[in-house]
Amino acid sequence: MLKNKSVVSIDDVSDEDILEVFKVSDQMSKLISEGKKSEILSSRIMATFFYEPSTRTRLSFESAMHRLGGSVISVSEASSSSVAKGETLADTIRMADAYSDVIVIRHPLEGSARLASKFSSKPVVNAGDGAGQHPTQTLLDLYTIKKEFGKLDGLKISMVGDLKYGRTVHSLIRALSRFDVEINLISPSILRIPQHVMSRLPARTKITISDNIEEDIENSDVFYVTRIQKERFTDQNEYRSVIGSYSIDGGLAGKMKKNAILMHPLPRIDEIAPEVDYMPQARYFKEAANGIPVRMALLSMILGGE
Repeated sequence: MLKNKSVVSIDDVSDEDILEVFKVSDQMSKLISEGKKSEILSSRIMATFFYEPSTRTRLSFESAMHRLGGSVISVSEASSSSVAKGETLADTIRMADAYSDVIVIRHPLEGSARLASKFSSKPVVNAGDGAGQHPTQTLLDLYTIKKEFGKLDGLKISMVGDLKYGRTVHSLIRALSRFDVEINLISPSILRIPQHVMSRLPARTKITISDNIEEDIENSDVFYVTRIQKERFTDQNEYRSVIGSYSIDGGLAGKMKKNAILMHPLPRIDEIAPEVDYMPQARYFKEAANGIPVRMALLSMILGGE
């Protein structure tokens, strides 16, 4: 199970762990809806290191810890820490290990969370490492889908946008490959999913690749849209050539199946028009809200709360 375990990749979370996260998340959702607070982590401290901008992930982690009765110490940006003086990530993590019970880190370099876990005796949770992975986003995405459909098997899920640099997609596709789902990948040719991600998927995974959003929106159960990430491009001309490639307005969303849902890890730029927010398919704000009970569940499981 997850007690005292780091979660750096979605591969660190077993199928049984995922089901347990769902179960505990339901309990945490009930607690939140009743306006109650738990004290199961009242003696525990979470250290957060966000070396890249974050709104939902950081706030939901901190909210989750407070709702469990725990405390939070944080570094909100590299410039406010000794990293600005040249301190290595290894030394920073060694100090956090002494000051806290669990460490949550977001860093621009892929592999940084795995490196951090090697220098900490305390569990490390990856809150996004460059274009690598974002396992807790994947857990809340899976939870959102499960809550909507009552299942994961048998669904057709389309992922749209920046599949090359999108760490949320990299984690989610690996998790979904464990289930009986059809996955359609829609992106400009220069933003297709990396081969190193594809090569690690089971051979039985049902995947199609496309660059045409119109072809698939009518028969997908889940349409998972991602932002084209300007900050990941080294060539801004390349970025300008793909920005705005896919934009879902009310007309396009209206072509979705009656019970289909539209998801987005957020923030959005121009991928989903504001008018879509009021349509029955929109689930991205509910998806973001699910980050609190899911991260409450994860923290309680890692730190051994009863």
